[in-house]
Amino acid sequence: MKRICSLLGMTILFITFWVSSAFAQTESYVAIGDSLAAGQTPYKEIDVGYSDLIAMKLSSIGQLSFYTKELAFPGFTTADVLERIRTEEAQNLLANATLITVSAGANDLLRLVQVNPNAGTLAFSQLQADYALNLARKNMISILAELEERAPNAKIYVIGYYFAYPTVHPTQKEGTNAQLVRLNTILQQQAEQAGAAYINVYDAFGLNATNYLPNSADVHPNFEGYRQMANSFLQVYSGSGALNISSSELPEPNPMSFEDILKQQFSVKPQQQKVAQHQSPRTTYVIQGFPGYKAFIKYI
Repeated sequence: MKRICSLLGMTILFITFWVSSAFAQTESYVAIGDSLAAGQTPYKEIDVGYSDLIAMKLSSIGQLSFYTKELAFPGFTTADVLERIRTEEAQNLLANATLITVSAGANDLLRLVQVNPNAGTLAFSQLQADYALNLARKNMISILAELEERAPNAKIYVIGYYFAYPTVHPTQKEGTNAQLVRLNTILQQQAEQAGAAYINVYDAFGLNATNYLPNSADVHPNFEGYRQMANSFLQVYSGSGALNISSSELPEPNPMSFEDILKQQFSVKPQQQKVAQHQSPRTTYVIQGFPGYKAFIKYI
């Protein structure tokens, strides 16, 4: 029995060592993009999103030296993301980055969709959708070209999108879903052409993911939905599925309203506004301020 326990202990130790040593470097991780990168909840607050969960996991195996989602902001379109990464503020973050995730494109498309959650209906103009998708394609080409120049040491991952309307009537899903599939195809094509990796999150959600999208009037996922997104990334990042976040690893919800964020902006001392270090039972890493609100420092 003692020998079995010893062998089991050695096996666990070997697996732990293999996971922590499987990657060549600790990562300086910059999350770029829209509300999904920022961690918006289904109830118009900010909490832990997929990028935070990725950072948490990498930190837990000693693979994270720095993390920020300062270049992410709710409502960003591809044009907004392109403008953001060209700013002086982004220059140093990108120059030192070794890992970048990009969420951009959904707001170009979904802002055109008229949703009636009570009736379970969706409506959009095909002509407007065609124009928006073409613009998203052009902007994504520019975004990836800019990142290649401004973040020469970074591996870039383009995050795809899920179907965001699981509660509408089944007959209403086909048209909007087809546009989303077109958007994901564009993101994948441009990522591959630029030498970046594409992360498919669509399959993890499907068309009926009410367990991940609990608010029929909102397109943002809960913690479990963000966990699915993070695990989709980690599967590609590890190349073997060795990294995975379980439900038991999810932090306790700690949402902040935008009003609270603004209040904190005026309550944090100037020397604290740029960077803070957070320690928890699970992880320790440095986090940059939330975009647009210099003093907002979000903790896992």
